[in-house]
Amino acid sequence: MRCINSIRALLSSACYLLSLNFLKSSVLSLFEILEKTGLCSQITFGRYVRQGRKLGLDPKLFIQDLQFNKVPVRVYQPKATSDGPRRGILFFHGGGWVFGSLDTYEKVCRYLSRESDSVVVSVQYRLAPEHKYPAAYEDCLNATLHFLQHLQHYGVDPARVTVCGDSAGGNLAAAVSQTLAGSSDLPRLRAQILIYPGLQALDFNLPSYQQNRGVPLLFRERAAFFALLYLNGDALHMKEVLEGSHIPPDMRLKYRKWVSPDNIPEEFKVRGVKPLRPTDFIAEVYETVKRFCEPNLCPLLAEDSVVHQLPESFILTCEYDVLRDDGLLYKKRLEDNGVPVTWYHLKDGFHGIISLYDYCGFSFPSGKRGLDSVVNFLKSL
Repeated sequence: MRCINSIRALLSSACYLLSLNFLKSSVLSLFEILEKTGLCSQITFGRYVRQGRKLGLDPKLFIQDLQFNKVPVRVYQPKATSDGPRRGILFFHGGGWVFGSLDTYEKVCRYLSRESDSVVVSVQYRLAPEHKYPAAYEDCLNATLHFLQHLQHYGVDPARVTVCGDSAGGNLAAAVSQTLAGSSDLPRLRAQILIYPGLQALDFNLPSYQQNRGVPLLFRERAAFFALLYLNGDALHMKEVLEGSHIPPDMRLKYRKWVSPDNIPEEFKVRGVKPLRPTDFIAEVYETVKRFCEPNLCPLLAEDSVVHQLPESFILTCEYDVLRDDGLLYKKRLEDNGVPVTWYHLKDGFHGIISLYDYCGFSFPSGKRGLDSVVNFLKSL
């Protein structure tokens, strides 16, 4: 029976993926038409279709739109009385640093607050390409610092504050967690929750990038496109970055101990991985993207002296996701440095599945399981 149920789940996800692939291809075609006719840009249209909407009152939550250090935030506080201070969660939304808003993740944040009985602060960081790196990181850090300095006002336990994010938001949560790891004048973060995070831009040919290159909701080319928009405000040299010509050989050798298919468990290579011919390094390209080697942009590249100070971690990965191996590689780095890691892998999941919780009245079963795994981890803290 368990085998039959697993097959049903996989077939269900496959049907969903085919539908999403058709929908995404149609939307991308519409993007191109609108941009070529001058009606609007791909980014403007993409933001429009992903903007979400602010919901009405919630009988179980107090919800406020505020500013923390001039950064817009939305604070969710349970109405029910509590025996003591609650957990606090800083939530950083996904969207490739380009899309997403407080409204986009309204249902996810309400669910996290209600189900885990936590105060959730959703952060509206500045978006690329208008605001390049490190704008998004700085906004998330500044909002986190403000919250940590005012926990008592929100009834939050200083010993139970967590940073959480999905996709690009997972990247930002990891970067903020690393920055605060050695801080002695603020409450120490209790945990970091990284939901299919993007953590490096050195190698877009890891097994998961090859296996899932055309799987929605994040194609391999779009992963590089978003990283370049965040870094430079444009997607120049995307071809060279995808091929791997943007990193000097000595630097690639230095980081190979952390960013390598050799560190991916064999079970994740069974769907086929092709050994790739090394590409020639192009110095001019490196000069435009060398900040990819900064841990605040690519947290997987942080030194061991930082990583071993990180708090307990939760990492969620999806089998059908180009970013799967980013999460697996960071899991290994954390464990190698003695950091406790809870890992949850959605075998029938794909990138962005958590953000589709209760989307247009339906949820993917796999996404609901993933979201509940986050809630269960929070309750354990």
